[in-house]
Amino acid sequence: MTNGNHPWTRRISAFAFVLAIAAVLVAFIGMTLARYDLVGKLPGFMSFLYMVPVAGVAALVGVIALIMNWRTGWPAAKKALGAVLIGGGAFGAATLAMSPASQVPAIHDITTDLDSPPAFTELSIPEDNLRGVDTVEKWKEMHVEGYPDLDGIVVDATPADVIAKAEQLAADRGWTIAAAAPEEGRLEAVSYASWIKFEDIVVVQAVALEEGGTRVDMRSVSRVGVSDLGENAKRIRAFLADLQAG
Repeated sequence: MTNGNHPWTRRISAFAFVLAIAAVLVAFIGMTLARYDLVGKLPGFMSFLYMVPVAGVAALVGVIALIMNWRTGWPAAKKALGAVLIGGGAFGAATLAMSPASQVPAIHDITTDLDSPPAFTELSIPEDNLRGVDTVEKWKEMHVEGYPDLDGIVVDATPADVIAKAEQLAADRGWTIAAAAPEEGRLEAVSYASWIKFEDIVVVQAVALEEGGTRVDMRSVSRVGVSDLGENAKRIRAFLADLQAG
């Protein structure tokens, strides 16, 4: 059958297309509002999470619409294809972005020194920092299992020089410096993650060693959420690598 208006083909194609566009727009608007603190970070992130299944449904309906178009002479092929591309693309991108969640522990306080984590003095750790784990022992257990390679570094420089360089690296990354105390061997800053600009607080601690050089430890803590999707550990590894590079 290749003639006629085929209203159902057009309706299903249009529905799929509008659903795909709406899913992407709602997610983008929600995340953008959260980025500029017009809504909370978690509500903004939830708009992204809600978008994922809706975009998937739009892509699936778009596939059905394409089949209907094929059988009826392609009366609304562009809208059906648009739904598949937009909905499927959004679903795939979101799924890829969330994939680290299954590969890292559901914790958000990451440090190179579990026995004596660098302390914050200028910035405050959230009161609910044990959210998701309940006890320090459970947090340590999950930390060791998830990040067995994470450790401090030794730099051939004085603590003051290390912190001065750390301050420059933090500024280059766009972090907000909360405290830079070279004489105390301490740097505190606020870092940002994703388009939403989740705020993670960071402290770098530099201590002179008796045998020479400086031991550098770092801690990165997410202010909201349970799992950080591995972002804090990634930040620590990259920062310490640049700090040690010379």
